[in-house]
Amino acid sequence: MTLSGSAAAPASTTRRNDHPVLPRSSTLTALLTLAALTLVGCAGAETEPPATGEASGGHGAVDGAAELSEPPLALVTIDPDGAVRLLDLLDESEAKLGNVPAASRASSDGRYVFADAGGGISVIDSGRWTWDHVDHFHYYLAEPAMLGEVPGRGAAAVATTSSSTTGSTGVFFAGSGEAVLLDTAAMSEGELVERFRLEVDPHDGMVVPIGSYALVTQPEHGVAASVSVLDEDGMPQPGATAQCASAQGTVTTRVGAVIGCADGALLATVVDGAVEIERIPYPAGTTAPRATAFAGRDGRPTVAAPAGDHAIWLLDTRERTWTLLPVDRPIVQATAIDDEAQHVLALGADGRVLVIDGATGALLSQTEPLVAESLATDAGTPTLIADQQRAYLNAPAERVLYEIDFADAARISRTFATPTSPALFAETGR
Repeated sequence: MTLSGSAAAPASTTRRNDHPVLPRSSTLTALLTLAALTLVGCAGAETEPPATGEASGGHGAVDGAAELSEPPLALVTIDPDGAVRLLDLLDESEAKLGNVPAASRASSDGRYVFADAGGGISVIDSGRWTWDHVDHFHYYLAEPAMLGEVPGRGAAAVATTSSSTTGSTGVFFAGSGEAVLLDTAAMSEGELVERFRLEVDPHDGMVVPIGSYALVTQPEHGVAASVSVLDEDGMPQPGATAQCASAQGTVTTRVGAVIGCADGALLATVVDGAVEIERIPYPAGTTAPRATAFAGRDGRPTVAAPAGDHAIWLLDTRERTWTLLPVDRPIVQATAIDDEAQHVLALGADGRVLVIDGATGALLSQTEPLVAESLATDAGTPTLIADQQRAYLNAPAERVLYEIDFADAARISRTFATPTSPALFAETGR
């Protein structure tokens, strides 16, 4: 399936720290009279930063930002009361950025942090990002900012692209069934602008940006069952819908945008300004639980997801293949490094970080139980994040942040004590 079209003007604009001015809601379900989509295979052009469909003019620069010679990595933490702090990983300085409503979960695209309080999301700009130009990178540092709130009801699912200065960011509120597409370029200028806000029946849905379009889930009997392609005005594209039973989980890789389905995954790519979608089914005869939570190093084609608690799914979006890796102990999270050594990381249910060979499934190394107390309490959610060189893990109950050298026998390279519980966290600048 191939689509093309032009970008639409932003639907609304606000100044920093103001609530967004909402465009008039429309009912998406009533608009969608689309025919079934015939899925086709595609190679997926990868000569530019993938999955955004945006031109590379400006190389990710914005007014007021300084270009650096190395990535300005930082850890952004949110404590149970909503205090937001930033730890600079280069000089180890710490600064409090502000406060958000007490949040239950957070996500990030490597620059912005989206904190979900159940009644809307708070958007935090860390002021640090990397522009992937395929054969080289550009690194930027600007002043961090609390950008404000995007209102909504119920748990919010956030989907981002590989660019922090172009394209869009998708937010879906499960309680109200509101599908919101934010203008990422406007966020880079300190504004929250909604390209569209549409209503569907409430469900655990997604708005997944891809080029100048967005994929929006549609429910049947309260469960996401299909995906439709909309333009930036929120208008459905004729014939552009794909079945995706029990759609759950999304991630952007170097190749395109992934949405998990009961029978595998949908992969959406942008080729010559148009969207193409194909299905990547699970291997025939598999009985392993499906993937619902994808994670991997930014800018790489392979992502990982737990397959139940004793295996890991690897999805290679370049080769369009799944690989199942058995694990000899219960795990709660997994992420793919996709480096030459094919490292895969997992967080064990006992609080250890495991380094696994992605080709054989062999356990290469492991840490001591770093977050056993956190996993056994409700102090917060330990989250394992990895970049090219290191992995990071928050320990809410233990009140520390760990930096782990996964290539050096899972060595703990640094430990950062925190003044309060780092209940939620994200790595930015990558």
